Amino acid sequence: GHTNLKSPQDIQVYVVNTNFTLRWNYTGNDANVTFSAEFEDFEPNETEWKKLPGCQNVTVTECDFSSAITKYYDTHHVRIRAERREEVSSWSSIFEMIPSLIAQIGPPGIELQSTNGVIKIKVSPPEANQVRKMWLDQSSFRYNLIIWENSSNAEFRSKNIFPTDIIDDLAPDTTYCLKVQATLPLDFQEGLFSPVHCVKTTHKAVNDLLCATNVSVLALNMKFHLHWNNQYKQHVSYNVQYLIGYLKTLHDDYSVKWINVAGCENITDTQCNFSSIITTTGFYYLRVQAMNEYNKSCLSNEVKVDPLITNEIGPPDVKVDISDMLLHIQISPPGGSESEVMTDHYDLSYRLLYWKNSSNTEEEIKTKEIKQTIGTVSDLTSATLYCVKVQAFSEVYNKSSPYSKEKCIKTPGDKILPLIILATFATALIAVCLVATPLVFALYQAYNKIKYVFFPSCQPPLNIEGFGPQLFSSPYLPTTEELVENCSVIEPIITEEVNQIDFKDYQHSKQSSRDSGNYSNDDDTSGSKASEETLEKEIV
Repeated sequence: GHTNLKSPQDIQVYVVNTNFTLRWNYTGNDANVTFSAEFEDFEPNETEWKKLPGCQNVTVTECDFSSAITKYYDTHHVRIRAERREEVSSWSSIFEMIPSLIAQIGPPGIELQSTNGVIKIKVSPPEANQVRKMWLDQSSFRYNLIIWENSSNAEFRSKNIFPTDIIDDLAPDTTYCLKVQATLPLDFQEGLFSPVHCVKTTHKAVNDLLCATNVSVLALNMKFHLHWNNQYKQHVSYNVQYLIGYLKTLHDDYSVKWINVAGCENITDTQCNFSSIITTTGFYYLRVQAMNEYNKSCLSNEVKVDPLITNEIGPPDVKVDISDMLLHIQISPPGGSESEVMTDHYDLSYRLLYWKNSSNTEEEIKTKEIKQTIGTVSDLTSATLYCVKVQAFSEVYNKSSPYSKEKCIKTPGDKILPLIILATFATALIAVCLVATPLVFALYQAYNKIKYVFFPSCQPPLNIEGFGPQLFSSPYLPTTEELVENCSVIEPIITEEVNQIDFKDYQHSKQSSRDSGNYSNDDDTSGSKASEETLEKEIV
């Protein structure tokens, strides 16, 4: 029927962890008005409105209905109306909600302990003591601490802490106040701060000389070394220990989970290579345990190692070559070709600097950026010395390496001049051949003639030489038969018998000389003399 009651307005639901509060405004001036709410949770085959437990016949403008909601990821509708005895108002507008989307993170729990000049803090997750939890993964929480001196001119400091942590760098005998907030970074959610806690610091004990000091990490190309200082004057040995950083994010006690680094146990050096424990999937904490001959030990301060952030990138190696007036640059990634971590995780790029290496100091240095490990530079000048150096860098981690050593190479000269020289030489060679060939042929013919005339290859027999030099003064003398005919001059004086005898003897001597060819000059001469004497006797 008709009613004068106004409906509630501005319906809101506030959720902190699993605590649900319904709030609204009422503008009516009616006395003795109460309020009742209903909800529906869209269960399968059930869409009817039900009374909201904790929000029936309330006299204020808010109510707690935490016990009514158990499904935090489902959609719920809520409505409310005003009531006075038998009179009721119309229902308010419907408020729709998904609890997990509107819930706020509640304040965490805190425990503090002041000792040795520091404050030890232990943080409990927001729903540590609750059976029902809005936040199922308690390890996802991160904690933000705000701390300040309890004074009139306090300076607030903020830092991220682990569930179990130590707050140092504090003044002794000073009261500090702090509060802690839980956050879910992946969901971009920030919770409510805890109540403020205050505690007074103590004096810090005198430094134990046995402890390692100035612990630091040097890392280059994923090779990690821990360094520290020794201030103990007697014999001391060291154990390097590490803790997987993830364990600190848990709410368990991690003090018994430190592990010795293999190869860094009972050493006397003040450095250690701990690359063997490093992976790129997490972060680590390292510390140094010092022990003297009396088995007394002391732990150093911890240092955090986030491998890809702590590591520094070294310079790459470079090789250069030139072909077809192109400068080819081959790059070896930092750490060598076997270091896949450097290439894959840093997503390296390379910055090339190249310039003409000449006496002109104003030569422009040109830059080129590439992703590959092979680069090419064109537009080169012939017969020019070019120098190159390369830098590796990662945009993802905002890191860059030093530049590599300079590599220089000279471009080849022009190809036209060598071709001209080659053509000139070939032309000259052909001309020389054309001129020299007839000249050599003529000289050769002349040589053969001279040799044939003055230096014959055949010599006359020795028995012919004995007839006297006057008979052989020329190579064109008549034959031996013509010599016999010359003897006929004395034919009228000599008798026929003598002629015949002499002629036979001479023919016989000639035949013997031809057959043997080996008579000496003396024999021929004596033979000639005997013939002459015989002829003289016959004439007488």
